[in-house]
Amino acid sequence: MSMALDLAQAAAKAGEVPVGAVVVNELTGEVIGKGQNRPITSHDPTAHAEIVALRDAATTLENYRLTDLTLYVTLEPCAMCAGAISHSRIGRVVWGADDVKGGAVKNGPKFFEQPTCHWRPKTDSGLYAEQVSAQLKDFFRSRRKKGTAKPEPS
Repeated sequence: MSMALDLAQAAAKAGEVPVGAVVVNELTGEVIGKGQNRPITSHDPTAHAEIVALRDAATTLENYRLTDLTLYVTLEPCAMCAGAISHSRIGRVVWGADDVKGGAVKNGPKFFEQPTCHWRPKTDSGLYAEQVSAQLKDFFRSRRKKGTAKPEPS
């Protein structure tokens, strides 16, 4: 999770919401994929940290099925990311801070509990939650001070 926090910090420096994600093979400790939020810089609304990390892992393994791997992400996944996680068949998802507004696993639609969800990973939350929350609060506080709470259109 510390690597995901570092990726989130890099996203913040790029002007993106600070979210980072890492796909790990728990048996070997090998990092298979990593990502940070970049929808603004890449002009891609799907470039959330989780999806970037899943794409990186799938490319590394040359397989879109990521069974038995763990996704560490700093913030509870949204509905779009939960869908991608389910389709990738990731074995486990661990996130830091809950997202009561945009989260879709523990909060909101509780995606993995829906009968239409075909793959349900194991989930854990709260890892580094205080650090993640502080990182997000600091990011949005600094943007409000600068008057750039919303990203500028390109």
